[in-house]
Amino acid sequence: MADSSEEYIKQHMFGNPTVKPDEKRAFLGNFRERVALALTIGQLQQPGTTEMVTKILKNYPEYRLYINGRMDQELIDPFMDIAIKENYKYTILVQNGMRVDQHLSSNDFGLVVANPTEKIKRRILL
Repeated sequence: MADSSEEYIKQHMFGNPTVKPDEKRAFLGNFRERVALALTIGQLQQPGTTEMVTKILKNYPEYRLYINGRMDQELIDPFMDIAIKENYKYTILVQNGMRVDQHLSSNDFGLVVANPTEKIKRRILL
């Protein structure tokens, strides 16, 4: 009994164990196999991105838009406005509870379009 209790404590010492936590953190709470489109913060700042995202959301109404809430508000607003205008389901994620306050870089994902429940059949290629 002591062995199982000790194992339990070791396994749960830092919270409940999760499956692929780094992958989920990178893709704004999603598994890679569910992601149809992932754009970095650097890509979101390029001209024409809002039009492209609008077109993708119209073509994939069953998916969900995830926006990185740690970005500057000027970068969040256009994509949130698109989701509202298109009546598209969206979530703004701010990953609280991280032990280290990491600064965002242009290579971090800022926007993800994913199926919230199952593996997708076709990725969107750019």
